[in-house]
Amino acid sequence: MDNSNQVICDKRSYSSETKSHKHNFGQFLFPLQGSLEISAPLQEINLTSDYCFYLPPAHNHEFRSKVRNEFLILDIPESFLLWDTESMYLPLDEQWTSIRFLLLNEIGNRGKESASLRDLTRYVAHKLKSSNPASIEYIHRHYKETITLDTLAGIENYHPIYYSTWFKRTTGKSPKVYITELRLKEAKKLLMNTSSTISYVSQEIGFENSSSFTRWFVKWEGVTPQNYRMLKNG
Repeated sequence: MDNSNQVICDKRSYSSETKSHKHNFGQFLFPLQGSLEISAPLQEINLTSDYCFYLPPAHNHEFRSKVRNEFLILDIPESFLLWDTESMYLPLDEQWTSIRFLLLNEIGNRGKESASLRDLTRYVAHKLKSSNPASIEYIHRHYKETITLDTLAGIENYHPIYYSTWFKRTTGKSPKVYITELRLKEAKKLLMNTSSTISYVSQEIGFENSSSFTRWFVKWEGVTPQNYRMLKNG
């Protein structure tokens, strides 16, 4: 069936037989029960109830499930995707859980493509553009700590050798630069908006001592934290 211009939302279950295909539309998978093994180029996902997963158009993948399962599937026409999309492995947070609930309400219109379903699908497509993949959410929660490339690649179920390329294509930056910018932003906020000591600021963004923080800050900003504070605060 050609689904290129049709929004389809339904419940599906998968067998233990490994199958492989790609489609000319985007597909969003929300777990309802059980799990699903998905294998795509350089990515291995075991999709469970804590996450949801988006597959872009023309993305070859294999899938199977060894357990009893049920998934809510949303097929998104390519015409709804006004930008190039990547596969996205996303935490099933409060917002995505709410979206899943609204989509489940549309199941009763099986066989009918309601205006509300199309509007909701447009919203999902727009949210894909603004959502952070799981590893980037992890960075935002833990950027003050030591984060390894292997840890980030493992979160996305990517091979580490591929992860850096994927990350730069997704964000326009390397993981190191992305993390550095978050730490710098927090350091500058503390320097400008508080009277905290340099030692306190260094500890707040994950440095063991103020000396290493100062060397790092000078490397990226060209001035010491003390001078930055004086320049910005007059």
